[in-house]
Amino acid sequence: MNPQEAKEIFEEADLICSAEESALAVRRVAAEITARLADANPLVLAVMGGAVVFTGQLLPQIIFPLDFDYLHVTRYGDVTTGGQLEWIVKPRSTVEGRVVLVVDDILDEGVTLAEVSRRLLTQGASEVLCAVFADKNIGRTKPITADFVGVHLPNRYVFGYGMDVKGAWRNLPAVYAVKGL
Repeated sequence: MNPQEAKEIFEEADLICSAEESALAVRRVAAEITARLADANPLVLAVMGGAVVFTGQLLPQIIFPLDFDYLHVTRYGDVTTGGQLEWIVKPRSTVEGRVVLVVDDILDEGVTLAEVSRRLLTQGASEVLCAVFADKNIGRTKPITADFVGVHLPNRYVFGYGMDVKGAWRNLPAVYAVKGL
C-alpha cells in the first residue's frame, strides 16, 4: 500500500478506542498481571510484530523480575485472511518448567494464540498465560481465551496500537476501524 492509500484509509476510519482509553487499559492489565505473577519470575514472550506497541507500554508498568524474549508467527503474510501457521522466529529462551506469559496485540479468531500456547506447553512450560491488548467479539466461540484483556472490540477490521492494515498504521496510539469493514 502506498502512503496516499494509507492516509485515505486513516482519514475515513472510525475511532474505536482512544489513546487515553488504550493507556488506561494497559495500566489495568499491568496491575492484573502484577497481582497474578509477581512471585512467578515468568518468561514473557511477545508475539511479533503486532505485540510490539502493547509490550513496549506494558513492560515498564510491571514491577517484578521477569525474563523477556519474543517469537514471530503468522497466519496472514500479506493477506487479510488467516492460513497455515508459519513460525518465523522461535523463542531462544527455554520454556521448560517456566510460567510463560504470551503477549499479543489482538485475540481475533484465536487460532494463532491457541497454537502458540499448545506448542509452549508441549515444550514443557509449566503454565502458559495470555495477555492481549484487544479481544475482538467475533460472535462465536474461540479455541482459547486470554487471561488478561485490555479492551474488547467489535467485529470490524481494526488497526492501530500494534495492529495493521496492509502493513500500515501499527504506530497509532489509538484503535481505528476501517470504514465499511
